[in-house]
Amino acid sequence: MTIKLVAIDLDGTLLNEEHKISPEVKQAIQAARQAGVKIVICTGRPFPGATAFLKELDLSADDDYVITYNGGLVQEVKSGKVVVRHMMDHDDYLTLQAAAQEAGSHFHAIHNEGIFTPNSDISEYSVREAFLIGLPLFYRKPEEMDPSVIYNKMMMIDKEPVLEAAISRLPKSLWDKYTILRSEPFFLEVLNKQASKGTAVKDLAELLNIPRESVMALGDGGNDVDMIEWAGIGVAMDNARDEVKAVADHITGSNRENGVAQALETFVLETCVS
Repeated sequence: MTIKLVAIDLDGTLLNEEHKISPEVKQAIQAARQAGVKIVICTGRPFPGATAFLKELDLSADDDYVITYNGGLVQEVKSGKVVVRHMMDHDDYLTLQAAAQEAGSHFHAIHNEGIFTPNSDISEYSVREAFLIGLPLFYRKPEEMDPSVIYNKMMMIDKEPVLEAAISRLPKSLWDKYTILRSEPFFLEVLNKQASKGTAVKDLAELLNIPRESVMALGDGGNDVDMIEWAGIGVAMDNARDEVKAVADHITGSNRENGVAQALETFVLETCVS
């Protein structure tokens, strides 16, 4: 069946090691769009952290969508109208902050206005995340947090061996209550139980009346697994984690080798030409 929607992860997939979109990938995306294929960025970043790339790819028309916060939010790019939302509240913040402290990991929570950490020894990975997604970083004690705030995602962040040990100490109840994803060796992302990239891509496809068989998804991280599993064609980058490659229908080139362009040429553009 002809591919009509392509969901593309951002970091490690669409972006190369310099956090840029290569000319080859940009050209392939433009060709796919001209062929009538809907391109949707699907990222763990907040909307502000994706806007520059949406603008660069000209994905800002009335009928363009973006999936952010690992599926916690789906919205129209131009109007900002939210079509899917799965968030967390202050009680979730208190639960997860206490769990991170007990497990021995640094922690921060994110919404569109900033990143908030209760750790006075602010983690280098919180700083990295703030720089990457373009949001300000604040130190706030738990008792100083606004109880009315709604959060898009929360994260336990630390050096890999420290985070590994912390994960082993987390109670099973957390895994049952939340969607928990290992997006990077130093990032453990915690979301509303209903939030995931796979669910968001499914919801958007249904909204657009596009069948599963006509959806392709590309990614490299643990947070991409369920969308690659769900899509009619799931594509893992050559630089993807092993668990991503294990569920993929196809492995394309790495983000250094224009893997997104290779996949579009194989599954979208060749079909359009034929």
